[in-house]
Amino acid sequence: MIEHHLPVLIVLVPLFGALLSSLTHRGSIAWGVALLATVLTLAGAIALLARVTHEGVISYEIGGWAPPVGIEYRVDMANALVILIVASIAAVIVPYARVSVAREIAADQHAWFYTMYLLCVTGLIGIAVTGDAFNAFVFLEVSSLATYTLIALGPSRRSLLSAYQYLIMGTIGATFYIIGVGLLLTITGTLNFVDLAARIADTQYDQALLAAFAFITVGIGLKLALFPLHVWLPNAYAKAPSTGTALLASTATKVAVYLLVRIYFSVFGVDKIIGDIPVLELLLILSIAAMFFASIVAVFEKNVKRLLAYSSVAQVGYMILGVSMATTTALTGTLVHLANHALMKGAAFLAIGAVAYQLGSVSLDRMKGVGRVMPITMGCFVVAGLSLIGVPGTVGFISKYYLVIAAFEKGWWWLAFLIVASSLIAVFYVGRVVEVAWFSAPDTEAAELRDPPLLMLVPTIILAAACVFFGVDASLTAGLAEGAANVLFGGYQ
Repeated sequence: MIEHHLPVLIVLVPLFGALLSSLTHRGSIAWGVALLATVLTLAGAIALLARVTHEGVISYEIGGWAPPVGIEYRVDMANALVILIVASIAAVIVPYARVSVAREIAADQHAWFYTMYLLCVTGLIGIAVTGDAFNAFVFLEVSSLATYTLIALGPSRRSLLSAYQYLIMGTIGATFYIIGVGLLLTITGTLNFVDLAARIADTQYDQALLAAFAFITVGIGLKLALFPLHVWLPNAYAKAPSTGTALLASTATKVAVYLLVRIYFSVFGVDKIIGDIPVLELLLILSIAAMFFASIVAVFEKNVKRLLAYSSVAQVGYMILGVSMATTTALTGTLVHLANHALMKGAAFLAIGAVAYQLGSVSLDRMKGVGRVMPITMGCFVVAGLSLIGVPGTVGFISKYYLVIAAFEKGWWWLAFLIVASSLIAVFYVGRVVEVAWFSAPDTEAAELRDPPLLMLVPTIILAAACVFFGVDASLTAGLAEGAANVLFGGYQ
């Protein structure tokens, strides 16, 4: 019986967890609720993926109303993978939050932090599981509103300003998206993704349909920090609490990428986006610009959180690059990088959060010799950094391997060269941190530091170890990504 309701339970569990957290004024109880909710959600995500693998597409009708009249939760290999990513990262990070949140956030706000944490997870999973365009907007706003609060709870006085800046940009993005959805409703008379796909396939492109496509692209582009719509991201990541930054960097932009891919390939269809409008060419240009521009900016950043934030913009560029090539191999590269980037960026931000916990700063000027006194923490950062570069034996190599192969399959040798060249820029910004942390003598302040408590250290080690494990044996992640790519290219069945 429970298995039948898994599509809705993975949304309801973190949602009711958020409700319980909001009703308590004790941070320790709220943390326990968050831990239980995320573990149960992870168990549900694993079970849901197993069901999809063995049974195929799962359709769940909300309230007994059959689609397209009622809201449908529809799970296939593509969104089952995304749900697993969100649930896994959320569950791994919660133990880390027990110590980090206690240091960075006032005690009377701890319960609210965990409430927003669980609401964010609810929204992100909801975006992935829903089969309704308007329902996706609702969950997009749930996750966004929770995200604004998470950022505002940061330890710096500028956290509130960063949250406000993100609120403005996020509201613009949501407005663009809902205008596009409204136009689609006017044209087709439906909001259900499956029904939309069928009706759009029989519709010729006119100005209204083109406008809907453009509004949706820009709206989601703002949410996923597509260059040059990324201006909100560096400050948001830099000023949020360390736990919040790790969650957002590992999941939020990935779910937005999934939503874009879903609408492009399953709703509009490959023939539409390739044949009628030059959107893929535009995405190709923007993704290449992101890969180089953001990486170059990261090289000159002295705040390591902002450095990693610009790195995220570049990594999103790689994901969108796979979309722009519009082949099964390229889309596999996008989806496997979606999973791999969650691991590498999660490990990197957790490691830097541990440095902030011990040192009180993430400025390169104050991190001299930190690697010598916090070897496990910075060792995990090095593993994550090597993954960002794409060194063989790490998850980053797997992602870029698929993208390079896809470029060669299209005969675009120049694009394969650009992928490798942009990856080499990561050597410089990762190398700057490694040089300061390991090859500089610690000053008096840093000499007394030690690796953080186990609750912070173990989640960091888990994600760093996953960067190596899935880089050596990519059969699971690449296999799931390939299956998801085939589902997306096949459209809604």
